[in-house]
Amino acid sequence: MLFKDIIGHKEIKQKLINSVKNNRISHAQLFLGKAGTGKLSLAIAYAQYVACTNKTDDDSCGVCKSCKKYSKLVHPDLHFVYPVVRTKKFTKPVSSDFLTEWRTFVLKDKFHSYNDWIETIGTENLQGSIYSQESQEIIKKLTLKTFESEYKIMIIWMAEKMNVSASNKLLKMIEEPPKKTLFILVVEDEEQIITTIRSRIQLIKINRLSEKDIADELEQLFPSAQKALIQDSARIADGSFSVAKKNVEQVLDPNIVDGNSKNFELFTSLMRIAYGANVLRLVGWVDDVCKFGREQEKSFFQYSLRLIRENFILNITPENKDQVTFLSDKEYQFSKNFNRFINKNNITNLYEEFGKAQADIERNAYDKIVFLDLALKIAQLLRK
Repeated sequence: MLFKDIIGHKEIKQKLINSVKNNRISHAQLFLGKAGTGKLSLAIAYAQYVACTNKTDDDSCGVCKSCKKYSKLVHPDLHFVYPVVRTKKFTKPVSSDFLTEWRTFVLKDKFHSYNDWIETIGTENLQGSIYSQESQEIIKKLTLKTFESEYKIMIIWMAEKMNVSASNKLLKMIEEPPKKTLFILVVEDEEQIITTIRSRIQLIKINRLSEKDIADELEQLFPSAQKALIQDSARIADGSFSVAKKNVEQVLDPNIVDGNSKNFELFTSLMRIAYGANVLRLVGWVDDVCKFGREQEKSFFQYSLRLIRENFILNITPENKDQVTFLSDKEYQFSKNFNRFINKNNITNLYEEFGKAQADIERNAYDKIVFLDLALKIAQLLRK
């Protein structure tokens, strides 16, 4: 992965390059940013630059022995940790159990979604996690001598999914790291990283991508798409290339159904049924949503919170909708009539109820009870 292959982030790239040139590589770094900004790709490009034996002033050479191995993610001094799931085959799973799937997943795109990864390895009704046994693998890999490069590099993707036991053991490694070791934690939610790790790690904020960077990349990917579609998709993406790309794909091919499409249908159905206060239909809706796995259920809550926020903003500032809201065309068509039901009288309670339900699902509460309770409360709140 080369820096030039990753759109945007010019200042961050230069900062990372300078740290290598000036021999000021912090042994533990946290790449923090929202989904769809290319954090993981940026971390890999940085690791490749560190390992490159013929690096230029602004990028890896791409042709040395090290770079060629990085291009296939097979370099012996590059290690990955990422969320995995328990299966019949792997009852105590670690990242290396899914290494083949991981390499394919990472190399097929420059933008990586947690939900897409979990679907790739198949969870049924399970949640992805970085389990305690992973810490033993980390220690084992990093206490070995380097094979080819000056540095051993460990990239931990979605590090916020690490359980407490694994986090505490990682903390000891960060406090007393083996020589020439580089940790890169790639996260979306910094608050879920234990405080003692956050206080000992260098923070690298990965900003949202600009509309221009997103639009330019979309034009290359979809040369036949209308310019208006490209520009609108870049605007509503709120700095996430993944969101923009999916919007273009769905407009060009309405038969494409992804997680957000499912979430949109579930959200609009819930709001219509809840407003009608039809309990029997609400029970039917609960049965439908509970057919999905835990990760899709959590994704629904995140999507719903976003749409509630956008509708509230649309309600209070309709004249500025193009500047302050980030809604796709189908979301806006629904929201232009629905937004009046999200107001100052219920916005706080709606946020609290969705947040509480999400937390309950993350704790493995019985999902039918959680969703039915949520649906009944929404039926009351929409009439405030």
